[in-house]
Amino acid sequence: MTGNSQEYDATPFLPGRRARLPGLRKAAADCRGCPLYRDATQTVFGEGHTNARVLLLGEQPGDQEDRQGKPFVGPAGRVLRRALADAGIEPDAVYVTNAVKHFKFTVHEGRKRRIHKAPTLREMTACRPWLMAELRVVEPEVVVALGGTAGRALLGSGFRVTEQRGALLPWPGLGDEDSTGGAEKRISGLVATIHPSAVLRADDSDRTSVYDGLVADLGLVADLLGGSDRSGRQAENRTRS
Repeated sequence: MTGNSQEYDATPFLPGRRARLPGLRKAAADCRGCPLYRDATQTVFGEGHTNARVLLLGEQPGDQEDRQGKPFVGPAGRVLRRALADAGIEPDAVYVTNAVKHFKFTVHEGRKRRIHKAPTLREMTACRPWLMAELRVVEPEVVVALGGTAGRALLGSGFRVTEQRGALLPWPGLGDEDSTGGAEKRISGLVATIHPSAVLRADDSDRTSVYDGLVADLGLVADLLGGSDRSGRQAENRTRS
């Protein structure tokens, strides 16, 4: 498929419904469901435990993720891992993925650095079958939308992270029972928060409060999972950092 004939749908590239995460990851490496694969280094599929209780949904891979083939391995990933620890969420409890599996970027004339470019709703919709397959296999209890783009991928163009973050929102129901094996029925809800990169972009004077807001939103998720001594854990992690 070339030029304007490119279709936006990853469905033809999915393996059979019996595929688990390794099979899905292998199949996704050959996905041509939208034009983003042409410039990206590789598909960056989700990672985590099959029985993870939380699915964290970001926007798309960044530069480092595109090069290494793993989600959230760059600076934003380090912020996210620290925030999860401060919120009292164990690494084994999470599965991390993105709404779009290929890095979308632009390169300014005369420069080599690849600059992140937000994916369109059409591109996110094209990639949604992979998310549906991940939900079917992982069967999370809670889904966390990291940032506005991830929120729009789940809730539509009217989503605003500043208005809807930090609360348990109803799960929108993205597919049908056949496409997810009934996994969506087991999701208790959606929690939206900022993308960890927002902490990195914040002014020095505001960075601590922005980070604390991310931890507070993730704390709601920890409470939904059964709670923990977040205040003690947060103080311990800050001392180490």
